[in-house]
Amino acid sequence: MTLYEELQARGLIAQVTDEEEIKELINNGKATFYIGFDPTADSLHVGHFMALNLMRRMQRAGNRPVALIGGGTGMVGDPSGRTDMRQVMTVETIQHNCDRFKDQMSKFIDFSEGRALLLNNADWLLKLNYVELLREVGACFSVNNMLRAECYKQRMEKGLSFLEFNYMIMQSYDFYHMFQTIGCNLQCGGDDQWSNILGGTELIRRKLGKNAYGLTITLLLTSEGKKMGKTQSGAVWLDPEKTSPYDFYQYWRNVDDADVIRCLRMLTDVPLDEIDAMAHWEGSQLNQAKELLAMELTTLVHSREEAEKARQASQALFGGAADFSNVPTTELAEADFNDGKLTILELMLKAGLISSKGDGRRLIDQGGVFVGEEKISSAMQAFSPEDIRGSDFIIRKGKKTFHRISLQ
Repeated sequence: MTLYEELQARGLIAQVTDEEEIKELINNGKATFYIGFDPTADSLHVGHFMALNLMRRMQRAGNRPVALIGGGTGMVGDPSGRTDMRQVMTVETIQHNCDRFKDQMSKFIDFSEGRALLLNNADWLLKLNYVELLREVGACFSVNNMLRAECYKQRMEKGLSFLEFNYMIMQSYDFYHMFQTIGCNLQCGGDDQWSNILGGTELIRRKLGKNAYGLTITLLLTSEGKKMGKTQSGAVWLDPEKTSPYDFYQYWRNVDDADVIRCLRMLTDVPLDEIDAMAHWEGSQLNQAKELLAMELTTLVHSREEAEKARQASQALFGGAADFSNVPTTELAEADFNDGKLTILELMLKAGLISSKGDGRRLIDQGGVFVGEEKISSAMQAFSPEDIRGSDFIIRKGKKTFHRISLQ
């Protein structure tokens, strides 16, 4: 099976231009390809997994990935998939977020000896002369065609700022610039980026002639990756300080039954024939597939050791074992207790289990909070250091989220 055929079989390709040329490039390790990452947070999240896995797979076949951090485009904000305008970030915040990305990307991509590049489009976009950009690049874009693009159509009713309207031109210029400077000949992105990606391909052809090709490939990121990027309680981050290895493991262990086989195909290196054999599994067998998914991805992001700890903690909680040492834990001091006690809401806030007391009250009213086996019925129920000292004080939120409170 060629690389292109494997990407298709794993469900990673949604649309392409110039399919035969793309096959020739990536199957023979001739592609220098880029994927963009806007620095809207200080950590990547699981919604970026498919992009990172595509880069990893293509690099192993000899192709060179370019991870493009949107330090420049991040100052504008991508309107795709949004109903309102992004908050404009400061230069300092954008740079901080850019600095955080490389460490996380390095777990997927080998940046040594020029095997991959990490670039920041602020390095060229911020130097552009506005009038020159209008004359050289703006003249290549039809406003009528731009307004028909899905990324703009969905914003027209609520209002589209002129700032955001420039995003397509800036992203297109990225490909044009990298095509000329580093020989980048393939761009990749989510299928919500299709209009922006086509803009880059067309700009190259308009400026440099039909023989100067820029190729495109898109990933199933809109419905799958972005769905996976968030839960009801927020994003699932790759940074262990924001999402612990245990919570990361549990997230994948608890994916919907309908999604587990798809996630195994898209996100892991498990051979396709093994995954196909699992496609009709149900019940306890399907749980084995979920455990495999959780182990594979937690190992990839955090390490085999952390994945094994998370697996053992999960078995302890759900199997009735007594070892809670690997369960996510918040350590408190007696000085943290107001008048010698903390309410369940205060404990859950300190543990990061809820975002606000109102959030906690709703969970309690719905019968979704337990301490040990006891259902919490009152948001005012309070606990002292003596209630916690010397015991496994476990708070459970819903059916699947556990957290231990301990004393220093």
